[in-house]
Amino acid sequence: MNPRSEIFGQGVRFLLAGSVVLLFYVLTTTFLATVVGMPFQAALAIGYATELIVHFTLQRVFVWTHHDGFALAIHHQVGRYLLTSSVQYVVTAVGISLLPSALGLSSELVYLGLVPLAGGANFMIFRHGIFHASPSLPEATPALVAGPRYAGDQVRE
Repeated sequence: MNPRSEIFGQGVRFLLAGSVVLLFYVLTTTFLATVVGMPFQAALAIGYATELIVHFTLQRVFVWTHHDGFALAIHHQVGRYLLTSSVQYVVTAVGISLLPSALGLSSELVYLGLVPLAGGANFMIFRHGIFHASPSLPEATPALVAGPRYAGDQVRE
């Protein structure tokens, strides 16, 4: 498979999944706050928690599908995913608290600048550190499997 077409397809699926998750997050939070009547902070927390579950699931089953399976077990993926999400939140919060005054921009503009940076970072972290494929083992040749072992020029048995 052509690596360029593979990364392009992953990028398209990543953007589609992110769009679905954003819509889900906004609708869930809005529904809980306006229709159910929850306090907005509670609706936001529930919306965010369910958004993480939906996002992780879509990343695992839609964006980063692999025929050979994943290199990491699901519990390791969950741990790395939650760590990445936490770091992203902290970096975004710190950026929004420090950068507007330093750059002379509004918080909204800084946030809109940070979103694509975080998305790009997430794409690379997800692709190479969380949802990567298990490495394919090279075909073992019969001589290497059944033959004698060599140490330098001497045959060992």
